[in-house]
Amino acid sequence: MRKLTFIFTLATALCFGLNAKAQTTDYFPGKWNVVIMGTPNGDAKLTFVLERKDGKLAGVVQDTTGKEMTKISQIDEKDKTITAAFTIQSYDVSLTMEPVDDDHVKGSLMGMFEAKGIRVKENH
Repeated sequence: MRKLTFIFTLATALCFGLNAKAQTTDYFPGKWNVVIMGTPNGDAKLTFVLERKDGKLAGVVQDTTGKEMTKISQIDEKDKTITAAFTIQSYDVSLTMEPVDDDHVKGSLMGMFEAKGIRVKENH
């Protein structure tokens, strides 16, 4: 009987452990400083401010001073990556980003220009 109780307890603990591991945090909401390298105008530094509204990611693109440049028209989420579509300097572009670690992303603009970003930590 003790063996059966032990096996049941072990199985229950495993189920709870796997369930806790399966729950993930929402990675992308927040502010991200992103550098897009090698554009025709040199490296572009942009800030992406992302938030979850009604279950979907939405956001804006700011310049380095915090001035809003454009709204993100659409964000597609797949697996661990997002693709943000927006218009900048009269061009419709998309930026794909994927996590590197807790505070860094990598990706590309239109599949042509490498991008890397870092999460902006807000001081409270």
